[in-house]
Amino acid sequence: MWQLEHPWLLLVLPLPLLVWWLLPPYGERTRAVRVPFFDELTKATGQTPARGAVVLRGNWLRRVLAPLCWVLVVLALAGPQHLEPPIERTESARDLLLAIDLSGSMATPDFVDPQGQRIDRLSAVKGVVDDFIAHRTTDRIGLIVFGTNAFPQAPLSLDHVAVRELLDELRVGMAGEQTAIGDAIGVAVKMTEHSQQRERVLILLTDGNDTAGRIPADKAAEIAKAGHIVIHTIGIGDPAAKGENRVDLEALQRIASATGGRSFRGENREQLADIYALLDRVTPSKVKHSVYRPKLKLYYVPLGAALLLMIAYHLLMLGVLAPLARRRALSQLAPGGSES
Repeated sequence: MWQLEHPWLLLVLPLPLLVWWLLPPYGERTRAVRVPFFDELTKATGQTPARGAVVLRGNWLRRVLAPLCWVLVVLALAGPQHLEPPIERTESARDLLLAIDLSGSMATPDFVDPQGQRIDRLSAVKGVVDDFIAHRTTDRIGLIVFGTNAFPQAPLSLDHVAVRELLDELRVGMAGEQTAIGDAIGVAVKMTEHSQQRERVLILLTDGNDTAGRIPADKAAEIAKAGHIVIHTIGIGDPAAKGENRVDLEALQRIASATGGRSFRGENREQLADIYALLDRVTPSKVKHSVYRPKLKLYYVPLGAALLLMIAYHLLMLGVLAPLARRRALSQLAPGGSES
């Protein structure tokens, strides 16, 4: 599709005609050479002197090219452009962070895989989370791991294959043996600090209680709420256990409630899969659709054509008509009016 970026500039096309019509012709007075025997010269040549002016006359080629070049220059100023076919962009409208506990208790083999084999908690979590990521095709997903320390394992990205590969590399104890829930929430806040997405969701899974956090979990939840992060919590440990191995379901409930999220308890792999399936439904993928039409600017075409026409005209005048005019002048000065 062809169009002009500034079509209103075409209104200046009649400007030369208005100038020619409204303004007087340009005149310039020059001193002439005084000839003492002017009267005798006019009588000898049979001419009658009269007042007048020298009027420069243009040739027909200039009368054609001058308006054409003006039209081309105005057309270039109007900004001709070609609109390419529209390109639709689909962008994620939500940031989704998954925080996974890697403390020592995650090695407890109290889960059963689909084949009936006993597996540790982390292996069960990795299998369920991998399926969850596979269904979230349009969300930017990031991965946070925490133990004694918390750090991002995978930045927010639409490259879900890379996120799943980094998920597969998780090992118990790689972030320390204790549990720092508050620090994991703080990492989520830091990772979404400069995000353009208004919707931000953190799904935090742990089997212990906050024993190593530098930031209290309740305080971290308040900071997350101020950063527009909704936290869903999942507890998979034993609430009746002692010390590090006891999952604090009440604390997880407070964290979720403070940010507008939900809290869950998963006792086996099937319940865990159901929890992530439920979260998949309550936080459906959101996308933004935008249409972009590339523009190819073509102002240089009429501008270049005008420039080439002017150069060609001047070269023609210098190379053809100028020698012709000289030969004509010489022929008029020659005796008898013929060329010598």
